[in-house]
Amino acid sequence: MGAVVGTLTMQTKHRRPSRDKTDEELEMTTVCHRPEGLDQLEAQTNFSKQELQILYRGFKNECPSGVVDEETFKHIYAQFFPHGDASMYAHYLFNAFDTTNNGSIKFKDFVMGLSILLRGTLREKLEWTFHLYDINRDGYINREEMTEIVRAIYDMMGKFTYPALKGDVPQQHVDAFFQKMDKNKDGVVTLEEFIIACQEDETMMSSMQLFENVI
Repeated sequence: MGAVVGTLTMQTKHRRPSRDKTDEELEMTTVCHRPEGLDQLEAQTNFSKQELQILYRGFKNECPSGVVDEETFKHIYAQFFPHGDASMYAHYLFNAFDTTNNGSIKFKDFVMGLSILLRGTLREKLEWTFHLYDINRDGYINREEMTEIVRAIYDMMGKFTYPALKGDVPQQHVDAFFQKMDKNKDGVVTLEEFIIACQEDETMMSSMQLFENVI
């Protein structure tokens, strides 16, 4: 998730101003870029009002219209993976944030997902990750869906992929996942199977956390 947050909050991290100056800037931010329903977002997320103001300023700096379309999202995401092709993974990630399926991400969509990934419970994080893998949103993860996500991650990492990518590596990774997750061997993974497998297997959890780090 660092990749998404990084660009949208970049301008708040270049220099660390004094406490007084920070407070003054946040007051200006509140006036210039106050998101609608700030109190409601504070209640619905794990962010403070001050944190929401900072996130909103970064969001508006990158997306003055207040919404992010898929091409803009891909452009932002690609900046963090210059040695690979992040377009497919960004596509899947965009769809995961676009919960209303309208082809755009508003600040509320962004911050609700971000809250789960950064500060949600373990189950909330796993549920969000499951929905990322469930490309067709039918409530199951099949081998084709997981293969597409894993390949997209390898493509995004490019030459920094370790171990070096060979043609069958993504499929081997998927086969290992399914062997542990698909408890009843019906060819698909349910949400509960996914959560139980991740909670029971430290190796599986580590893999999920590795994938989460590129979100």
